[in-house]
Amino acid sequence: MDLCSLIDRNAAFAPDKTAIAFEGKRLSYAAFAHRIERIATVLKQQFSVGRGDRVAILSQNRPDYLVLLYACARLGAILVPLNWRLAVAEQLFILTDSGAKVLVLEQAFAGVLPELAPGIAVVGFDFTPPRGKSCDGLLAGSEGSARNPHTDLSCPLLIVYTSGTTGRPKGAVLRQEALFWNGVMSQHMHNMTSDDHVLTVLPFFHVGGLNIQTTAALQLGATVTIHARFMPDTALAAIERERPTLTVMVPTILQAVSEHPAWATTDLSSLKAVATGSTIVPPHLIDRFVTRGVPVLQVYGSTETCPIAVYTRLGGDLSRSGSTGLAGLCCDAKVIDQAGNEVPAGTPGEIAVRGPNVFFEYWSNAEATRDALQDGWYRTGDIGLCDANGYFWVRDRKKNMIISGGENIYPAEVERVLLEHPDVSECAVIGRPDPRWDEVPIAYVVRRSGCRLEADELKAHVQTQLARYKVPRDIVFVADLPRTALGKVQHFLLKQLDAQSRAQGEAS
Repeated sequence: MDLCSLIDRNAAFAPDKTAIAFEGKRLSYAAFAHRIERIATVLKQQFSVGRGDRVAILSQNRPDYLVLLYACARLGAILVPLNWRLAVAEQLFILTDSGAKVLVLEQAFAGVLPELAPGIAVVGFDFTPPRGKSCDGLLAGSEGSARNPHTDLSCPLLIVYTSGTTGRPKGAVLRQEALFWNGVMSQHMHNMTSDDHVLTVLPFFHVGGLNIQTTAALQLGATVTIHARFMPDTALAAIERERPTLTVMVPTILQAVSEHPAWATTDLSSLKAVATGSTIVPPHLIDRFVTRGVPVLQVYGSTETCPIAVYTRLGGDLSRSGSTGLAGLCCDAKVIDQAGNEVPAGTPGEIAVRGPNVFFEYWSNAEATRDALQDGWYRTGDIGLCDANGYFWVRDRKKNMIISGGENIYPAEVERVLLEHPDVSECAVIGRPDPRWDEVPIAYVVRRSGCRLEADELKAHVQTQLARYKVPRDIVFVADLPRTALGKVQHFLLKQLDAQSRAQGEAS
C-alpha cells in the first residue's frame, strides 16, 4: 500500500464526487485518480523516475501540484517543492542539493530556466518551456504501467527545505507514513469527514498549506477548493460563494481578511472552524473570528513534524487563552531541559516531539540530523511550557529566527549574503516587531574601514541572492557589534538596542 491508494479507494467509493475545485473547474475523484496514474506513467516511462528519485516543482497552487505529489507516492519518488518567492540562487541551491532528476513548472516561472541547473529534465504545465516538454503533450503518448511493487508507506515522499541556522537551507525528509498520520491528526483536530469542504489559500510549498487540511481532506474523500495564491478579496468571495467548512489562515492572513472592507458583510456561516498557527497568534485576531461565530483552532508544529504536532480540537476546550492545545492523537510532545530531561509542569523548556509524523532525516546532512533527532525525539528549539493537564503554550521561537508574514527567516542566511558584499566587515540580523508582518528583518552592519557603503546599495545586493521578504527592512550602520567572550554576536542585546532606539525616536 502507498499513500496514493487512498485516492484510488475514494475514487472507487465516490467516483463522481468533486476532489478538487480550481478557477471554476472541478476534478472528480475518478478523474483525479486517472490523472495521477497517467502522470506517474509519464514520469516512469519518459524520465525513468523510480523509488528514491527526486522530482522538483516550481508552481503556484494548482490541481496538478497535488496530482504530482500522489504520482510520486505511486512511484516511491520524492517531491521537492520550490518556494516561488525565493531568489533564483536559492532555488538553484535546492535543485542542486536535492539532486532533482526532473523539474516541473508553470509558465509564469519559465523565465528562470536559463539560470537553473542545465542537467535537469524540464516539464511544463500546459505549455512547452524553452528547453523542455509539455506535460499534456507527454500524456498523449504515455503507455505502460505506473505500478511499482517496491513502494509502500515507508518510502520518503517529500523533501521540504527549511532555512538553516548555518546560513544554508536544510531539506527535511518526510515519509509517506508521516503524511498519513498527519492526516489522521488533522481529521481528529477538525472533526473532519468526507462531507467537509476545505478552502486552501496557503502555498503548497509549505507543509502548512499542503498538509494541515489539504492532503488530509483528499485522503478522507472530502472536497478541496484551491486558490493559486492568497488574496483577501478572493478568499472572502470564495467563502461566501463556495461555502467551505474549513480553512487555514496564518495570523497575517487572519489580519488581512478581517481588515478587508468586505469582512463585515461576508457570510461566514458555512465555516465550522478556521485553523491558524506558524507563529504566536495575537488574541485580538482570534476574537474577530469568534465574534463572527467562527471557532479558531490553533496548531503547533514545524516542517519537521509535517507539521501537526500539538493542537486544539473542534468541540474541545478552547477556553485556555494563548494555548496551542494538547499533543496530537498520534504523537507525543514534552518540554525538556538542555540535558533532555522532562521538566515539571508549568516550567519553561524546549519542546520535543516524537511520532510517525516526524521527519526521517535532513537530506544529505547527517550532522544536522543527529543534532535534531535524539533518542527518537525531535528537539524543536522552540521554548514553551506544558501545564498539569497537558496543554502547551509556546513562549518563544527558535533562537534568533524571524517569522515575517508566516515565512521563516533565519538571520544566519541573510548575514551570509550581507558578508559577501566587499564593503561589509561584520553584520547581525534581528527581527523588529511590525504591525502588519509580525516581524521584519533589520540588519546591523559594520562597514570596512574607509568604505562609504550606503543602505540602498546593500539592500540591492541582498535582493540579488534572497527573496524580497528576507531583504532587511532597515540597515543600521554601527562601529561594532556586542559579542560574548567567545566572540559570538549577542542578538538579544541588539534587539534591546533597537527597541530603545525606536522608543527614543517615537518620544522625540
